[in-house]
Amino acid sequence: MNITSTLPLSKSVLFAGSILLVSLLRAMWQPPAPESPRQSAVSAVADDSSRLYLPDDLEATLWAEAPMFYNPTNMDIDAKGRVWITEAVNYRDFNTKPAERLSHKQKGDRVMILEDKDGDGKAESAKVYVEDSLLTAPLGIAVIGNKTIVSCAPNLLIYTDTDGDDKPDKREVFLTGFGGFDHDHSLHSLIVGPDGKYYFNTGNAGPHKVTDKGGWTLRSGSLYTGGTPYNKQNEGNQKSDDGRIWVGGLALRINPDGTGLKVLGHNFRNSYEVCLDSYGNMWQNDNDDQVITCRVSFLQENGNAGYFSSDGSRYWQADRRPGQDIFTTHWHQEDPGVMPAGDNSGAGSPTGIVFYEGDELGENYRGTLLSCEAGRNVIFAYQPQPQGAGFALNRRDLISSFPRVSERYEWYETDQDYRKWFRPSDVAVGPDGAIYIADWYDPVVGGHAMKDKKGYGRIYRITPKGKKLITPKLDFSTTAGLLDALKSPAINVRSLGFEGLKAKGEAVLPEVKQLLAAENPYHQARAIWLMAQLGEQGNAEVVKLLSSPNAMHRLTAFRALKSMNKTIAFLEQVSKDADASVRREVGIALRDLSYDQAFESISNLIKNYDGKDPWMLEAIGTAADGKEADVYTYVREALKADPIHWDSRRANLTWRLHPVIALDELKARAASPKVAEPERRKALTAIGFIKNKKAAEAMVALSKSTLPDVASQASYWINFRKSNDWAGLMNWEETTAQAITPAYQRMLNLKKTVADKTQPISQRIETARKMASDANGGNILVDMRVQGQLPDTIARSVSEIIFKNHDQNVRVVASQFFPRNGKVLKTDFISRMHADPSNGEKLFSTICAACHKHGSKGAEIGPDLTTIHKKFDKAALLDAIINPSASMVFGYESYTIVTKKGETYFGFLMSDGATVVLKDAAGQQHTIKADQIKTREKMPSSLMPEPTALGLNEQDLADLTGYLLNFK
Repeated sequence: MNITSTLPLSKSVLFAGSILLVSLLRAMWQPPAPESPRQSAVSAVADDSSRLYLPDDLEATLWAEAPMFYNPTNMDIDAKGRVWITEAVNYRDFNTKPAERLSHKQKGDRVMILEDKDGDGKAESAKVYVEDSLLTAPLGIAVIGNKTIVSCAPNLLIYTDTDGDDKPDKREVFLTGFGGFDHDHSLHSLIVGPDGKYYFNTGNAGPHKVTDKGGWTLRSGSLYTGGTPYNKQNEGNQKSDDGRIWVGGLALRINPDGTGLKVLGHNFRNSYEVCLDSYGNMWQNDNDDQVITCRVSFLQENGNAGYFSSDGSRYWQADRRPGQDIFTTHWHQEDPGVMPAGDNSGAGSPTGIVFYEGDELGENYRGTLLSCEAGRNVIFAYQPQPQGAGFALNRRDLISSFPRVSERYEWYETDQDYRKWFRPSDVAVGPDGAIYIADWYDPVVGGHAMKDKKGYGRIYRITPKGKKLITPKLDFSTTAGLLDALKSPAINVRSLGFEGLKAKGEAVLPEVKQLLAAENPYHQARAIWLMAQLGEQGNAEVVKLLSSPNAMHRLTAFRALKSMNKTIAFLEQVSKDADASVRREVGIALRDLSYDQAFESISNLIKNYDGKDPWMLEAIGTAADGKEADVYTYVREALKADPIHWDSRRANLTWRLHPVIALDELKARAASPKVAEPERRKALTAIGFIKNKKAAEAMVALSKSTLPDVASQASYWINFRKSNDWAGLMNWEETTAQAITPAYQRMLNLKKTVADKTQPISQRIETARKMASDANGGNILVDMRVQGQLPDTIARSVSEIIFKNHDQNVRVVASQFFPRNGKVLKTDFISRMHADPSNGEKLFSTICAACHKHGSKGAEIGPDLTTIHKKFDKAALLDAIINPSASMVFGYESYTIVTKKGETYFGFLMSDGATVVLKDAAGQQHTIKADQIKTREKMPSSLMPEPTALGLNEQDLADLTGYLLNFK
């Protein structure tokens, strides 16, 4: 499924002979379907497919399964302990005919209510809450009292059950305009935060044009299109009503009445959910099809997560600088203004996420962040530890369908194993304190595909071993009952306690205040948020907590006052706080204030900055937004030093702020042999992010440096920036036309014969065959074919020759337009062959390394395959190599551009906007002005030629996969 290409495991790409290995995910192996998925899953004794491996003090129960529901994408748990499920039976009907998948026909997807009525630890009741034509593969659900909020692009829908019969009496389109209809990178689930406001997110399948009920409009997008037939138009550089440019995936907040829509973070690829702890910290995971780039992150408010360029006009590949590893460049970690990426969880398809604050599983589990990894059949666990103004995230595998074997799962060594079908799409906490896991259950996860034709699904319940957890009966009519609800481990259940107590006002302040002494620190935090909304008396109590000896009380108090717009009087005081996380929040709160209003607080933040903390540096940068020159003037005076002798504080602050007035100092630092090379590189980067003619001129001067690293990096920046931020600042030398050499002229003369329809077809074919073996001639033939000037008869006659052309670009591009005369290769046959990894290594070096890196070998035109063995098993990898066009990896789709002058370009779209940049199969980038483009076409096929076109036989493929899967 790609439940979000966060369920991406899409595919990577092997790129034999030229480029890209794959869009690997369509491919995860699919064994012959059992008589029913239910049978295969439940027969644990026979195949162990329903067993979960987890810590010794926990146990898992198969709580519910199909046919009680199908294809679960998301879930929530109400105050009665009932599990609400959004189904996606109608998922990707454009890829799979519904009749081939399920035995029943639906009028839109459903929301199901599941219940364990007899308390035996398993559900025996299932009923339909709603079946709606507006629901096509919904990806989120929140149950808040009698309101059920369902996320299903383009709409955020609220169903209201006014009479309590578990049937909605009202449907409201709460918000609309989100991109990504029937797309995994779309609108995701909503939760109620500890402040009583709604938090949710959406992926990068824009554009998003959403107007809240107060009239404020969000406009957001990027250059990403694709994934579904409906996602055809999108663009970056769109301004919202706050005057800001938001791009990619977004974390959002809105008031329950539909007003106050606000962006809290942006430029994700496709975070499946955002979750909050009771202190107000935001957490999420994110992913991409690359095999090393999934992550779990603390989301600092206003954070730029760094997937696209900051304006959404370029993929990360276009911004990759010499020497950068993939993870660093993928999330733009060396760009000023981008938040720290968090834990690099490697390959996978992260989905649901939740923060466990209950006591029922034991104190060791309180404060645990749980992140579903559907691609690797596992639930990751973190217990975030403060680190400066941010957090250290140390990952462990908490729950999996496979046992641990050293550092690898058995999964990577097996081909036919139903345990692989465990695809945790969501994780939630019930009011009983148990953990519930929704299992999509499918042999694939990613590439907008699903292969389980029965639509099976499961829900697991995780409890302490030998302990029976019971859902408490909550009385929402009494203060005591509402306090119990506020303490609930279930997120949206405790929101009912919050709202009920808030409605009682200052009268309940004494009881709420008592929670400040609760044993569970998260209960204390919830009380602080509530007190801030209990009238003037409650607000005054929260103000007192700004001076508490407890740093978490101070942090929560400041955030609670900020949510009420009551922090401006306390900014200077709190900016001196001893705790970095509290000072970080001040930096965030200063963003929209003038320099005069913010000066004293910003100066305090700078005085306490240690020169190391990336979260604090980003908070200072946020505080300085729109006033960088003024803040830098203060930095220059406060941290006086010659540019050559800057300490880390001055160097990092200048890099983050990079105003035009710092140019001379940055230039001097970048050019000095007395400055360490990494610091010279940082100074060059800062210059590269100044959108000013003086910056371009400084970089030109630095390109002539006698220091090789400076000269080469400055040259890189010039070549890069002249196609985007500096495009109109100088008269850059136009790309020179290809010289007409005698050899090239001969090919042009031959072209006249091939194109002449008055010539005998035999003569035209013979001439074309002469051209097909020549590099220049091959390129000309490809160009003719692209523009419809080479008939099929001639194309078929030269295909055998053109696929042997020594020019890599010719071979790769020809694979898109010329017929291939190869034989059929069968995955199951090859997978049974004995592999010779040593021969596979030779094949990789001679065929694949031109475009792919594996270990220390190869180039970086296509995805890095070093850790491909951690993402795919043998059958999946073979399928990806043999069928490279089945599902192309995001960011590696190929385009053909024909200019008004008749020039043809072919390659990956790296940047879009006023200037378009393509990277061809040889790694060369071509810059084309958008107003000079005649036609642009997205190609349906991968750039990677099929194995037979590369001369690879069955044994070669067995050897090659053997090498890739056994890399140490």
